[in-house]
Amino acid sequence: MLRQLEAQGELLVVGEEVDPHFDLSALLSLTHDTKAVIAGKLKGSDLSAFGNLLSDRKRIALALGVETDQIQETLLASVKKPVAPVIVENAPVQQVDFDYGVLARLPVPTFFAKETGPYISAGMMVAVDPETGLGNASYARLKILSPTEALIGIAPNHHLAIMTRKAAAMGKPLPFAVVLGAHPAIQLAACLYLGLGDDELHCAGALLGAPVRVTKCLTNDILVPADAEIVLEGFIHADKPIEEGYVSEYHGMYEDYGVGVLATFHRMTRREDAMFQVIEPGYHAEHINLGAIPIAASLKAQLSRSIHNVGEVAVTASGSGRNNVVVQIHNPRPGQARRAMAICWGAVSIIKNITIVDSDVDPWDTEAVELAKSTRMRAERDVLIVTDLPADRSEPQESGGMVAKIGYDATIRQSDRKEGFDKALPPEASYDRMRAVLARAQAKGR
Repeated sequence: MLRQLEAQGELLVVGEEVDPHFDLSALLSLTHDTKAVIAGKLKGSDLSAFGNLLSDRKRIALALGVETDQIQETLLASVKKPVAPVIVENAPVQQVDFDYGVLARLPVPTFFAKETGPYISAGMMVAVDPETGLGNASYARLKILSPTEALIGIAPNHHLAIMTRKAAAMGKPLPFAVVLGAHPAIQLAACLYLGLGDDELHCAGALLGAPVRVTKCLTNDILVPADAEIVLEGFIHADKPIEEGYVSEYHGMYEDYGVGVLATFHRMTRREDAMFQVIEPGYHAEHINLGAIPIAASLKAQLSRSIHNVGEVAVTASGSGRNNVVVQIHNPRPGQARRAMAICWGAVSIIKNITIVDSDVDPWDTEAVELAKSTRMRAERDVLIVTDLPADRSEPQESGGMVAKIGYDATIRQSDRKEGFDKALPPEASYDRMRAVLARAQAKGR
């Protein structure tokens, strides 16, 4: 995909030496919504790094091989018709093998001024449920503590945390692998909100249109993408808590979560020409979109079970790709808007603000949504505030795990205006004539 972005003029290759301590973060932050970046020379490392890969919907569509308006349905189809991986030998990701000091071999960035250490931010965690044997792929942050130890921060309700607690109840750590630089479609699949036991790598196969090529780790039986850049093999120790300190969150501010748990690593494999992947955390485009796009698809799946006329669902950058949802409903019936709000709040605790719009409003177009709220909504009737709903621990205003949430019904009610809601525009025939005039004028100006 980096080659495709280069051909489109959307890749910046930096040849000067870049320090992973803050400077790499600053470089990615400055370019987060414009260019994918390769930092070819990193201080203290023989590896290069890349980031800002999936920073907008166009690039996500490119990764999936579809148009932007097909992203949501493509993700939904992958959940309905998963494709099992295929095991291969002689995997590219195992061309080079290290069995000591593995974390010290990576150019792990220190991102932000108040964070207390360097973080692996693009690590896809792959594990197997110790009770059922079913696989799981997800994301979590890793703060490097030593050449073999890291703190892993996992939200308590995430499937990886549940698996880790199951292993601890059996008196053992949970084997897992950290994958860096897998195909972007695999990374997107790992962000989907699936049921416990549903394997994201199977969804990735559907997104790729072919089974994911996987290989067995060298120290356990976990299957990892064979064509990734780097794999770390280790254990999560749920019985060994570690204080984390301030860490950046999706809303661009710091949170103090208290304790994470210990992860230990004793093996690393990688490609001979491996690059280290970095996702710039906080309120930055790739981090926003990696949350927003899969959450939106997951919500569409939930809503469609009860509301058959639901259209596109958007999770917008205005809510950091987590908090703000816009749901499109075709010819909404009375009560459907509030029903949709309840479903969304019940499905994903991190969601706070929900707007319901008609099918003529693009839910990804923030200006169009705000216009609908301004012209179609009566505050005294169409705004719903619900107090004391469950909040995610990363919610900046939560208190005791609870927060107030708000819903906006910005759908048309014809009885509200005797003039109706038609847009004031010239006739279509005049548009056609003037499009032809503009085309001729532009041709002459070349």
